[in-house]
Amino acid sequence: MLGVTRGAALYVGALIGPGVLLVPSLAAQSAGPASIVAWAALLVLSVPLVVTFGVLGVRHPVAGGVTAYVQEGFGDSAAAVTGSTFLTAGLFGAPAVALIGGYYVSTLAGGGKTVAVSVAIITITVVLGANALGLRVSSGFQLALSAILVGVIAVAIAVALPSRATHNWTPFAPHGWWAIGTSASILVWLFVGWEAMAQLAGDFRDPSRDLPRAIGLAFVIVTVLYVGLGVATIAVTAGSGSRVPLADLISVGFGRGGRDATAVLAVALTAGTMNVYIGGMSKLAATLARAGSLPAWFGGGAERSVPRRPLLAFYVAYVAMLVGLAAGIGSTSVFVRATSACFVLVYVLSLASAFRFTDGVVRVCAAVATVSMVVVGGFSTWYLFVPAGAALLTLGLRYTAARHVQGLRNLREEAVVRQQPVPLDGGDQAPV
Repeated sequence: MLGVTRGAALYVGALIGPGVLLVPSLAAQSAGPASIVAWAALLVLSVPLVVTFGVLGVRHPVAGGVTAYVQEGFGDSAAAVTGSTFLTAGLFGAPAVALIGGYYVSTLAGGGKTVAVSVAIITITVVLGANALGLRVSSGFQLALSAILVGVIAVAIAVALPSRATHNWTPFAPHGWWAIGTSASILVWLFVGWEAMAQLAGDFRDPSRDLPRAIGLAFVIVTVLYVGLGVATIAVTAGSGSRVPLADLISVGFGRGGRDATAVLAVALTAGTMNVYIGGMSKLAATLARAGSLPAWFGGGAERSVPRRPLLAFYVAYVAMLVGLAAGIGSTSVFVRATSACFVLVYVLSLASAFRFTDGVVRVCAAVATVSMVVVGGFSTWYLFVPAGAALLTLGLRYTAARHVQGLRNLREEAVVRQQPVPLDGGDQAPV
């Protein structure tokens, strides 16, 4: 059973992952020092998110995460869209995560983009191969890696801020105030995870008492870390275009040795995160295929602990995306922003659904959070076509599958009718 401390640790681990190794730097590049406003705005937005998902976990304890909430509020089709959009987020997010580790290695080895992409492809090959063989990193091990990352972030902030806190703050908004919204749409990735623990409410000894306390403690920890990280990233790396901002922060106090150690942690963390989530994505793809929301081919071998057909499809897609990146098509920022846009749609659907079946303060929080996420999502601009395309594809496949099922039902009914006797004049019966 979970207590307040372990519950808070799980929450922090659900939020703080490989994204913190790069995303803060991308946000600073997009808005300059004004990106700190985006950090603050998203932390404020997290309050109604935390309240909504926390109360949902206590009042509506269901398995299946946000898709279950969407299904309760909007039905099966909306739940399928939520699942496929989450899958699409993983489709773009996994290469981004692999590249984060790759860039930390390339910085250590001095090889540039080619080395980074090569390391990313090797990481993906190892992780998907391990999943195909049933070799999975435990969530407990991943939580340990996340705990180490939290410690490294805290140390990085502590050593970098005292000497650099006042650096790089002018001009405050070099790309204009509108860029703050763009920065927020990038940082969304770091705020996804508040919903992850809601479905574990039943694991707390006293959910109504312990879950809110765990969420509150986690929120305080995350707020302190994120404010410190946002300020430190601006003070140390703003304007540098760095792809390894955490290593830059650590090197302020620990030099080359600290930078190298951070690179090793980055690779371990990115590989571990991918290993934990790839298996779940494969099972989700197979489940969606069985429901007619993806091509039926993906559903083959769904009874396995990790279906292999989705793994194969993922691998081909990931390698193609990374090879395209190496050839100069796209960038890591494109992967990150596409992933964040998908997360926005998932959150909008789940929060809007919560608004439909809750009441009182929770309903108000759900409404505020929904509107806020819509506003943030608007700054994703054309990246919104990624989740929109996934949604349209899902609905189209479900419509086609439904038509096919209805066609088979009609054929069976016609066959039954043909086998029935036909009444003749005078009430006599004769076979057709």
